[in-house]
Amino acid sequence: MQDSSAQKAVLLIGASRGLGFAMVEEYLKRGWRVIATGRENSTARLRQRANSAEGALEVETADMTNPEQVAALHRRLEHRQLDVLFVNAGVKNDDRETIADVSTEEFIRVMVTNALSPMRVVETFQDLVRPNGTIGVMSSGQGSVANNVNGNYEVYRGSKAALNMFMRSFAARHADDSRTFLLMAPGWVRTDMGGPEARLSIEESIPNLVNTIEAHAGRAGLHYVDYLGRVVPW
Repeated sequence: MQDSSAQKAVLLIGASRGLGFAMVEEYLKRGWRVIATGRENSTARLRQRANSAEGALEVETADMTNPEQVAALHRRLEHRQLDVLFVNAGVKNDDRETIADVSTEEFIRVMVTNALSPMRVVETFQDLVRPNGTIGVMSSGQGSVANNVNGNYEVYRGSKAALNMFMRSFAARHADDSRTFLLMAPGWVRTDMGGPEARLSIEESIPNLVNTIEAHAGRAGLHYVDYLGRVVPW
C-alpha cells in the first residue's frame, strides 16, 4: 500500500453493489484510498473486500435518504480531505409505470432517493473536498430532456432530470469554485438495476467512467458527460 499521505482519497456513497462496488474496485486498482458506504445490512461484500485491501478501503454504514445518518457520517469523516466525492446510490420504479399511474408513495421514494438525497450529500460533504477536487453524482442519459423522444421510464427519467437541475443550481451558486462538478451517465449497464438486456457490461462502463472523472480533474464548472466523456445534451 502507498504512503497514506500521498494517496488520493475518494468517498463513494452507495457502493455496496453494482456500479458503486465496481467503482470501489477500480479506484483500489489505481492505488487510491477508498471510503465506501452502504446501507445497514448491505455492507458485507464491502467489508469482505476490505479484508484484502491492505488498509486502502474503509467501509462506513449510512443511508443517504436519512439526514441524521448523513450528518453522523460527516461527523465521523470531518477531519478528512477528499480528492473525489461521488454519489452513486439510486433506485427505479417499475419500468411499466407512467406518471399517470405511479402511486404518490412510489413517486416520492424515487424522487427523494434519486434527486433530493444525492444533493443533500453534496451539500453536506462539499467542505471535505479539496479546492482542486471533484464532486460527482451518478446521473443517467435518461435525465436528458432533449434526448427524451420515446417517453419510456418516465418517473425515473424525471428523477434524474431533477437531479441534473439541482446540480446545475448548485454549480450556479458556486460559480467561482475551482472544483470540478460532474453529472455522469454510465450507459445502460447489466446490473440488478439495469437488467440483463442492457447493452454494456460493468467492465465496459466503469473503468471508462473513472477515466472520464480523472480526465476532468482541474476543469472547473459543471459537466454532464457519459462514461466515454461525451457531452450529454441537457
